[in-house]
Amino acid sequence: MKIFKNLSILLGSAVLLAACSSTPPAPVAPPPSPVVQAPVVAPAPAKPASASASKVQSVVIPPYLDPKSAISTNRSVYFDYDVFSVKPNFIQMLEVHGKYLAGNPKLAIRVEGNADERGGSEYNLALGQKRADAVVRALKLYGIKDSQVEAVSWGKEKPKSQGHDEAAWAQNRRVDLVYPNK
Repeated sequence: MKIFKNLSILLGSAVLLAACSSTPPAPVAPPPSPVVQAPVVAPAPAKPASASASKVQSVVIPPYLDPKSAISTNRSVYFDYDVFSVKPNFIQMLEVHGKYLAGNPKLAIRVEGNADERGGSEYNLALGQKRADAVVRALKLYGIKDSQVEAVSWGKEKPKSQGHDEAAWAQNRRVDLVYPNK
């Protein structure tokens, strides 16, 4: 037993001496980092031309709702003082509106006659109505139907300009073509 005791002390000492050796242990290299490859993605199969086209329908805005169209931007006919005949420089604009309305028989407009602030209320209502009727007659030359147009007069009740001079009055002596909002 003594031999085993001595032998175990000797072995323990040898292990301790080996651990305390003056030579540094060899550096342990870090494990190599794993190489990660990007997955290979197969290209998507080509779609036929009809399948790649958008299935969203395009929205078509009618010209009377398109703020960039001539029908939307040119809707007023101006008159001289105490006159209800249409000036020649507005005939082309009325032709565009008349042909558009004739080509769209389900579309109806309101023709609103206006007058400046001078004159009595009854007189200005009558003058506004005569101006609206003159524009309606001009539009009918291009084929619009009676059911597509309504002539009304606002007299001096809806001025475009609030001034009290000739420039303001000239803006208020007019007929407006009013299309539906939708």
